Amino acid sequence: MSNSVWIAGIARGHNAGVCLLKDGEIVFSIEEERLTRAKYDGGPLASILKIKEYTDKIDYLVVSHTTPLSGAGALDYTGEDVYTGLARKLGLIESNAPKNEHGMHPQVVDMAMFHHKMHAGLAFYRSGFDEAVAVIVDGAGTFFPLTVDGESMTCYETESIYKCNYPAQLKTLHKTMGTRTMVFNSYIENFDGGDWENNASFNLSMSDKAGIVKAYEAVTEYCGWGSIEAGKTMGLFPYGEPDDSFPSIMDTNDNVVPTTNRNLILPRYPNGAVVNANFYESLQDSNSHDVTLLQNRRNAAYAVQTETQKAVADLIRHAVKLGGSKNVVISGGYGLNCVANYYYLEELKDEGINIYVEPVSNDAGTAMGAALVWHYHTSGDTTVKPQATDVYLGPQYHYSEDDINNTAEKYNAQVTDAQHNDIVKLMTDRNIVTLFQGRSENGPRALGNRSIMYDPTDPNGKDFVNSVKHREYFRPFAGSILEEDAHEWFDLRGMESSPTMMYAVNCQPGIEEKIPAIIHVDGTCRIQTVNREQNPVYYDIIKSFKDATGCPIIFNTSFNLGGEPLVETLEDAIRTLANCDIEYLYLPEYGKLITVKNW
Repeated sequence: MSNSVWIAGIARGHNAGVCLLKDGEIVFSIEEERLTRAKYDGGPLASILKIKEYTDKIDYLVVSHTTPLSGAGALDYTGEDVYTGLARKLGLIESNAPKNEHGMHPQVVDMAMFHHKMHAGLAFYRSGFDEAVAVIVDGAGTFFPLTVDGESMTCYETESIYKCNYPAQLKTLHKTMGTRTMVFNSYIENFDGGDWENNASFNLSMSDKAGIVKAYEAVTEYCGWGSIEAGKTMGLFPYGEPDDSFPSIMDTNDNVVPTTNRNLILPRYPNGAVVNANFYESLQDSNSHDVTLLQNRRNAAYAVQTETQKAVADLIRHAVKLGGSKNVVISGGYGLNCVANYYYLEELKDEGINIYVEPVSNDAGTAMGAALVWHYHTSGDTTVKPQATDVYLGPQYHYSEDDINNTAEKYNAQVTDAQHNDIVKLMTDRNIVTLFQGRSENGPRALGNRSIMYDPTDPNGKDFVNSVKHREYFRPFAGSILEEDAHEWFDLRGMESSPTMMYAVNCQPGIEEKIPAIIHVDGTCRIQTVNREQNPVYYDIIKSFKDATGCPIIFNTSFNLGGEPLVETLEDAIRTLANCDIEYLYLPEYGKLITVKNW
């Protein structure tokens, strides 16, 4: 081992991935899907191989999931889980180390019993706060057995609240847990967490109802998509309207914490849920080929968005009361709901609450969370780092001129010299231009390193780009704006900036008609503010666009096609163009424009 401490955090399950730390600093973080090209890939094997490009040895392999490593399957006759086995075979951890008292490799730390805590640790350590409460709203966290009122049952986390302090205090204050079995006492104060919580106590709310995220996922499925595609429901909701015939999704009784309406959202063991469409006449299925055109589906999306965001705001208030802090960090799958994140700014503005929303709130973020939590636990590091303002955390890539030319030739593409002004001219002529530079973004948002760019002033821009990307007609696009112009164009509700695109914000008066391609039907836009320090190349491209057009914002969407992961490598980028109607790929670091003709 070197004098440096290397910690690899891995996330198992959907949105799997790896984060590598060296002495507490992030070396890289990547989702498995970016390497395998399989959306939501759940086994971080290619990501583990990536570690070898940076170090031959690691000190710890810290694993996050919802079930113990013992359920990960055996790689060979050793009986090891596949991840420990692969790390050992690669020489990353000691090959012949004796198993510890838990029957595991001594360099492997299984954090499966602390899934929500990994979300909380990630958000806290990247928030810039020296203390905070963490609010985790997730589909399903750790699965574990509990005994309540003398009855043993398997439970799963849905919502959690933690008190966070440096270096390593992540104290559980509250958990909402789902169970197949209805319990007599559904709310227990000072529940004994036993070994699972180091004999600490917390408030426990238990029921056989679906959690907030599972209710959202149930409506997502009801609208015709997979449960993990909740972002589509968020895009559909502005097309809906209040509907008195639609039952309440959240319970209206006076609960200590929000709960869902079991008559409407039927739990599906172990952790799913489904809309009880047969119980309510207003929710009957139709023969329409596209259910998103049906007003009842649109109204369902409206209801689940408005009701769940209010419930989470109430949960934030409960967290502030429990934890005695007005610094709040948010993570878990619901943290990606940029409509709700903007709602909190208005709803809680008079309560003195400071909010940080983690940009990698999905399960991929638990790889980074696991690594950071273990670093602070083992090192005692009390350094409070500034708030994370970017997610350019992917691996480093270096391409020679031969690499570029050979990859382009493979797809019959042409390589020419180009500068920012050439790219702006293409965009003002209503061409789509893709942008590939530097390290890829970690998480689901494209922030100017793996982006598709277009002219936001085109009235037909949304329909055009949705068609090219093979996306649904109603889905909106984002905008990247010069930070110094952001307040003139958008209402940021007290925020100085929005660098990680976690908020869908209102336009200032008169702005909608200027940038129709990126304004949603409700007059909002998911924006990224850009300054030169954050991303100098992207900033200069936007500045050049402003100089040419007077508009300080460009159309920005993720560099992928519908149903595919963000591109990761140069070959991914060129191959994507070869499979669609986009012709142009800009490589600003190399001053090159790659043109792929598909006609």
